[in-house]
Amino acid sequence: MIQAQRIVHPIPPLFDQNSKKLILGSFPSIKSREAMFFYGHPQNRFWRLIAMIYGEDAPLSTEEKSKLILKHNLALWDSIKTCTITGSADSSVKDVVPNDLSVILNGSRVTEIYCNGALSYKMYMKYIFPTTQTEAVKLPSTSPANAAYSIERLYESWKIIKE
Repeated sequence: MIQAQRIVHPIPPLFDQNSKKLILGSFPSIKSREAMFFYGHPQNRFWRLIAMIYGEDAPLSTEEKSKLILKHNLALWDSIKTCTITGSADSSVKDVVPNDLSVILNGSRVTEIYCNGALSYKMYMKYIFPTTQTEAVKLPSTSPANAAYSIERLYESWKIIKE
């Protein structure tokens, strides 16, 4: 049985001064924490989806993933800085401390925020929106747990990040 653990987000934000759109997840999965990079679970459709949207080959290495994000003026991070979580289950998240997005918002040209899934959006609206006053768009989760969405259905929702 996996025990609930208090965990501090170990992955720094990915952005540069040209980033215009921020994609926020909720909190890194066990696989992402092990890889020390975003969307590390091989079944997560995030990287395939972003590559599809921009007509690129799916990135494999952390370096290729970083280049894909920055090439398209995107930024990546998560809504939650610290929480108590059991494994990787969003449903188990408690005792949330949000990430401070000012490091990205002050160091880039980000004007649009997209949340990857319901928990990310809920945490953003509850803890971060009161400070940023920037509306966020809730997108369906790319997690393998979101089996109701095929990659094609995700694409239909997510393609707005390219507009």
